[in-house]
Amino acid sequence: MTHPTPDPADGVPADAPADAPADDPTAAVLGVLDVTADPETPDLFHARSLAQPGGRVFGGQVLAQALLAAGRTVPADRLPHSLHGYFLRPGDVRKPIALTVERLRDGRSFTARRTHALQDGQPILSMIASFQEDQPGVAYAEEMPADVPAPEDVVSALDQLEGIDHPVAKFWTQEAAFDVRHVGGSLYLGADPEPGLGRQMVWMRSRTPLPGGQLLHRALLAYACDQVMLEPVLRRTGRSWAAPGLAMASLDHAMWWHRDVRVDDWLLYVQSTPSAQGGRGLGAARVFTRDGTLVASVAQEGMVRLPG
Repeated sequence: MTHPTPDPADGVPADAPADAPADDPTAAVLGVLDVTADPETPDLFHARSLAQPGGRVFGGQVLAQALLAAGRTVPADRLPHSLHGYFLRPGDVRKPIALTVERLRDGRSFTARRTHALQDGQPILSMIASFQEDQPGVAYAEEMPADVPAPEDVVSALDQLEGIDHPVAKFWTQEAAFDVRHVGGSLYLGADPEPGLGRQMVWMRSRTPLPGGQLLHRALLAYACDQVMLEPVLRRTGRSWAAPGLAMASLDHAMWWHRDVRVDDWLLYVQSTPSAQGGRGLGAARVFTRDGTLVASVAQEGMVRLPG
């Protein structure tokens, strides 16, 4: 899916994006993630899209919708522990999305589902997710980096972009559902002053408290992380979101949930970029709670085209 800039937005009727910003952007996200079961066709669900500055469906949105549709066909005591998805075509925010779920396996401990997200009969996303019931076993995890500034001591994108007369800046400050805070500075207005490492740390949480259980919060984590997954590629190359001629789009997305998570609590994304080649860049992230618990690991490859 296209990345004109990190971007969630407003809720819409089934056939068209909304024109006005929502009073509660988080409620707008919850609205579009509430996928509707088809009354006549088993394992078919319907969804709509949030408005976007470029008119294309935000990848994190359709990924979260696909996961939630799959989760609606799984026993409630089995939660998603991994997903692997491919973004196949750009989605159009003006058109409804059909989500078809295929029941691949129902085992004693694990359940597997494949979801296709369709517009005009063509897949825009194909995803496989695995669900597992809670079980005992060996347990360990990497530790969160030491001496990370608290989120209260990091500038919010909402403050950084406030008052800037630009559609994307207005979008972020008025309609974004998540408060995003880059340790050491963001890439919205300019490049990293010390490029070359391709690493970043980002605090993020929803702007308002959220209801719901683990299936919803794990889907919202997939939604949220898609906003920042390719930013380490920009840092490594000394570019920003404002670079002339920049074109970025998510190609695939892999995610593993290790422990329970709430996206209305502060989460730290520790990010890197292992490689870029052939117009593609790979982003990786480990996600920690504020108290240092590792809750998820994420990887995403994207098309990254930069002017020479």
